[in-house]
Amino acid sequence: MDEIRAVLNAPDTTTRLGIRDRAMLHLCFAGGLRVSELVGLPLENLCLQRTPSIRVLGKGRKERCLPLWKETAADLRAWLTVRGSVRVPELFVNAEGAAMTRAGFEYVLDKQVRVAGEACASLKGRAVSPHQLRHSCAILMLQATGDIRKVALWLGHADIRTTECYLQVDPSEKLEAVEAVLPTGLRRGRFKAPDALIASLLDVE
Repeated sequence: MDEIRAVLNAPDTTTRLGIRDRAMLHLCFAGGLRVSELVGLPLENLCLQRTPSIRVLGKGRKERCLPLWKETAADLRAWLTVRGSVRVPELFVNAEGAAMTRAGFEYVLDKQVRVAGEACASLKGRAVSPHQLRHSCAILMLQATGDIRKVALWLGHADIRTTECYLQVDPSEKLEAVEAVLPTGLRRGRFKAPDALIASLLDVE
């Protein structure tokens, strides 16, 4: 979590692109999104009203709705205030106002990981892939809920066996014994996984 904190705190949020990078990285991590899901997310699929959420179209055109953590929603609101008028429907755009691409996001991640390496020694010289952000979210969800089924729902896995392989988890392990998740503690305040909210929204057999 120290590494995640460092990466999310790396963008310069006094600039428009820094605000975008922070929101984009934060949503990718907190939502456990695939890169294709992140860069293809339409603005209309974002709801920042009473209970902030996103509607994600995943593999096989299967849709899932994910609640947004308070800090994630705050970062997305900040991005929308500076996003401006663009001609594409995607939430995230590049400096020219075109839709963000997979390569563009990978460039942003690599750039911000290099910045984060100055504050977090374990990141120095490391390459971090978008998949690792998704994997970090999966581990967080497992620790927060203690239920691999809910992790599968969160990630959009159709088969729980995919999640077991993905997390390299022994399904016979007593998941309730996993240590409780720690808040990520972003600079702007305390950032907590809303255990009760996740449990209520994802308590599906």
